[in-house]
Amino acid sequence: MAERERDPARTRRTVLDAAARVVAEKGAGVSIDTIARAAGVSKGGLLHHFHSRDELMRALAEDLLERFAATVRAAVDPADRAEGRRLRGYVQASFDSLRHESSPVEHVAMLAAVANVPGVAEVMRKDKARWDEYFAADGLDPQRVLVVFRATDGAGIAGLYEGGHSHAELERTREVLLSLTRSTGPLTDEA
Repeated sequence: MAERERDPARTRRTVLDAAARVVAEKGAGVSIDTIARAAGVSKGGLLHHFHSRDELMRALAEDLLERFAATVRAAVDPADRAEGRRLRGYVQASFDSLRHESSPVEHVAMLAAVANVPGVAEVMRKDKARWDEYFAADGLDPQRVLVVFRATDGAGIAGLYEGGHSHAELERTREVLLSLTRSTGPLTDEA
């Protein structure tokens, strides 16, 4: 019987996907053994790709953030040439995620669960810097970007405190935030 060919990239993806499911269900304190079983690999196989539990949790945070960034880039309408198009893509991707995920707060909850793992705070700071740079080139006043960006993220977190999301309320919030991206100036006279 032929041995199945090893594919490190596929194994790594399988482990990250399993880690995301298990951490979402059981929290960041979950054991490497549990994640390995969920991924269908040995503990040694998992540790070949991720040399420690902390390294796996950092890679999980990086993966979640990068996959979301790709989703945002894909949500930017190529026909939209107006200022604010990047922020509109962020709002669209965020709210699409909230409407379509089986657990709308899963992404936020998972990042919160791994936030105290050594190195994850730095990963998250780099991600915030990426968004700051991305939106700086979008043509909107920084006040406007700040409010829309924070309110969009807050909509996801609200589900943690409210026991879920009302789809009608999410839609109203999305429309308000999108409307704020269609003007470019500051929201107030305050600096």
